[in-house]
Amino acid sequence: MSAQPGGGPARRRTRTVTVVASCLALLAAAVVLGVRAAGREPTVTLLANWTGRDERNLRRTVIEPFERKYHVRVDYQGSSAESQVLGADVEAGTPPDVVVLTGPGELADYAGQKQLQPLDGLIPREDFSASWATPLADGHVYWFPLKADLKSIVWYPAGTSERQRRQAGDQPGQWCVGMGSGATSGWPGTDWIEDILLQQHGPRTYQSWAGGRLSWRSSEVRQAWTTWGRLMGAGTSDTLLRRTLRTDYGKASAPVAANPRGCTLEHQASFIRTQSDAWRRVDGRYEPSARLIPGATARGAWEVSGDLVALLHATPQAKQLIRYLASAGAQRAWNTAESGFSVHADAQPAPGAAGPAWHRGLAATLLDRQAAHCFDASDAMPPTVRDAFAEATIDYLAHPGHLDTLLTNLDTLTRAPDQTWLPSVCDQAP
Repeated sequence: MSAQPGGGPARRRTRTVTVVASCLALLAAAVVLGVRAAGREPTVTLLANWTGRDERNLRRTVIEPFERKYHVRVDYQGSSAESQVLGADVEAGTPPDVVVLTGPGELADYAGQKQLQPLDGLIPREDFSASWATPLADGHVYWFPLKADLKSIVWYPAGTSERQRRQAGDQPGQWCVGMGSGATSGWPGTDWIEDILLQQHGPRTYQSWAGGRLSWRSSEVRQAWTTWGRLMGAGTSDTLLRRTLRTDYGKASAPVAANPRGCTLEHQASFIRTQSDAWRRVDGRYEPSARLIPGATARGAWEVSGDLVALLHATPQAKQLIRYLASAGAQRAWNTAESGFSVHADAQPAPGAAGPAWHRGLAATLLDRQAAHCFDASDAMPPTVRDAFAEATIDYLAHPGHLDTLLTNLDTLTRAPDQTWLPSVCDQAP
């Protein structure tokens, strides 16, 4: 039978198949929507500290691609007080499946309470060095980094000469400093003291102190505090003190873009370059903090920090999310959106890729295998010691004569029983 113009058997069969396929597609979509509406779609809960623009980036670049690929819904909760939220959820018996925290010390504490699940078989250990994915005493790894930052750096406006930077470094009023951060106020001071100790005495001493083995009253630790006190002008100016203690860390750099300029230098992690409008306006550049820290002798030693992913419930969908977040593709997508950095070797842009020189330089330093990378010491300490350390930095700036008492109190807390200290915070200690 020959086909007739306008449609014969062959064309009718094609049209019938097309209609059936379309109906099946609509039916499948309806089933998916019905399952979602009934709450039967597999769901994984995720807690992290990203809110606002950061949360929108996370949903667009990480969560939505995961949901589309694996047909798993992510119930995301973002909170700037995630430690407090997690603590309350754990106490109530309703913790999230997956959490992202900045503190390996806090995570080690949860691992000691049997709240975390080991990541054996879920992530390739060889993709992350020991300072980022630290094996605990039981031999298991319980976290890995999603995003990394470099901390042993000082920012300055483009066009500021080396001589001008050295002069500014000797004047407490030329440092952009803000100690405020809500419930975690004081942590910028801990960053200073940690980095000074690392640059003055090297990774071995730093690691001993961060692991609870070196006394807070040792000459090395005391020197780090007093060096910071001199740089900040501790106890010398009520005006400077009020500005420092009352200013939120995120707003500390605002004076660098004022006219006339209110400050010139900021000792802050790499994230501040994209978080602060002021540093963007003055085209902020950076140099190693060792060049401005008095008495610095270490070479190639860097303090680092990161956003660390951990697993609390080993459901199939939670395991899938862990594998996904540890993959090069997810890490590259997230860090590109945030102008951040991954220490997953395969997640880095190809050599010669486009991007600002300051960004490429920071990424290269984080991946430099010849350098020592030491995790933020206070973040690696047990939570009680970490919090007391942050509070002590505020007290010290206001009352430098309290130093002996503050260090004694920190030593007492360090010796308290039933605390988990990390065996290592540096990937190498030359």
